[in-house]
Amino acid sequence: MNKIRVTKSFNFETAHALYGYDGKCKNIHGHSYKLFVTVKGTPIQDNSNPKFGMVIDFGDIKKVVKAQVVDQFDHAILLNENSPHKTLGDQLIAEGHKVIFTSYQPSCENMLLDMVDLIRPHLDASVELHSLRLHETETSYAEWIAEDNK
Repeated sequence: MNKIRVTKSFNFETAHALYGYDGKCKNIHGHSYKLFVTVKGTPIQDNSNPKFGMVIDFGDIKKVVKAQVVDQFDHAILLNENSPHKTLGDQLIAEGHKVIFTSYQPSCENMLLDMVDLIRPHLDASVELHSLRLHETETSYAEWIAEDNK
């Protein structure tokens, strides 16, 4: 049976600071992120199934990614829990702001690895997470591909 890749894109706004970085990104700053989620599978061949002919309903991808990534990261500040920004983050939380403390350096690359772990367990067993691409800017992105990580 032929394998098909299906991709859905998502947009969200997130701020972060890179702990110990030797450039401007050590300061809290934000990005308009664009995430591309690609799954792989075979189209459903059962014509009595309402999803007949689909690998996955785009709406099903949207439900997972919205709940696991977009709703979590959108308009949040990501800070490394071991950075000096922790005190500021605690103060911002006390004032009602959305702060996520990470155990990792919140670089585009590490955010992407976190998103793989957040998305993959919630996908239907009939599809495989093929790749994620996270654009931090229009011209800069990180990409995770499953076959590179086997």
